Amino acid sequence: ELSAEQVNAVWEKAKAERQSHQSSILDGIPNALPAITRAMKLQNRAARVGFDWPDKQQVVAKIEEELAEVQTELPLPENQARISEEIGDLLFSVINLARHCGIDPETTLRYANRKFTHRFQRLEEQAKQNNLNLSDCDIATLETLWSHAKKQSFS
Repeated sequence: ELSAEQVNAVWEKAKAERQSHQSSILDGIPNALPAITRAMKLQNRAARVGFDWPDKQQVVAKIEEELAEVQTELPLPENQARISEEIGDLLFSVINLARHCGIDPETTLRYANRKFTHRFQRLEEQAKQNNLNLSDCDIATLETLWSHAKKQSFS
């Protein structure tokens, strides 16, 4: 039976051998992973060699920069590919912030989806109680219903 040190030595040797055959530190991260998971793994690998922001505030600044780039492209709807690219960069940066905060973005997004669903269903209930058809409501009415739905707790 191998000791913990021996197992670790074997693992480190195998890892070093695998890395010697890689042309990039990012090799071996499957493309088939869910996008959020793959983004986290890419960022973690890059961080291993020091390619990372030293603090959360710099990540926030990067998010603000990426959002500004999205805003620059939005008035140009004919440039859908560029808008998509910039939104992708923004999402990647937000995932990076979650990583820096030690938060699993997949779990966090699942929670946000549940919270939105709960609130929207409350909005629908309120509309029904007021004999309103959501499709006929203007945005101001929908915002009022949404504000009321948000005031109710969600757990």
